[in-house]
Amino acid sequence: MKKIALFIFIVVLFSACKRTTPLPRQTYPATYTTAYQQIYGHCYDSLPDLAVVALDLYTAGLDLDKDSLIRGTGYNLYLSDIFVPDSLLEEGEYKSITNNQLPITAFTFLPGQDYGGTPHGIYLLTIENSSISKIQIFDSGSFVYRNDSLLFTLEYINAEGYPATYNCSFSGVLIPWLKR
Repeated sequence: MKKIALFIFIVVLFSACKRTTPLPRQTYPATYTTAYQQIYGHCYDSLPDLAVVALDLYTAGLDLDKDSLIRGTGYNLYLSDIFVPDSLLEEGEYKSITNNQLPITAFTFLPGQDYGGTPHGIYLLTIENSSISKIQIFDSGSFVYRNDSLLFTLEYINAEGYPATYNCSFSGVLIPWLKR
């Protein structure tokens, strides 16, 4: 009788165990085909010696329509508030600042943050049929701009809750886009 009870206990124990299927690993594009340099100029009164630009990059399959709305399917990498000494991106290495880094200096940019569902700083939009299907915010990172090339190393927390790194690049001319 004890053997039967033990057998039933073991069968119940094994049947109660659920096998979990790991989440599929998110993969992001390695290269971007179009990049806009958005020029904001000297827009922070508290930083009169620094101008601000942003980078707006797109993969193949995405473009902007005549109203500057994103159309297609692909990825849109955006970096806002990049601090530069003049009004254009200069060659060099840029690093994201930490929340406590003061003073803000040239060749730095803001980290990614979520402000009540609105991303800011460094983030990646997954676009499907002209609609946003996913937003990935990057906590920190760096990029190098040299010879019409951008090489990015961005840090984030993956779907499993672990730190991860995203490396990507762009080669070509940065299209100037003056924000009014």
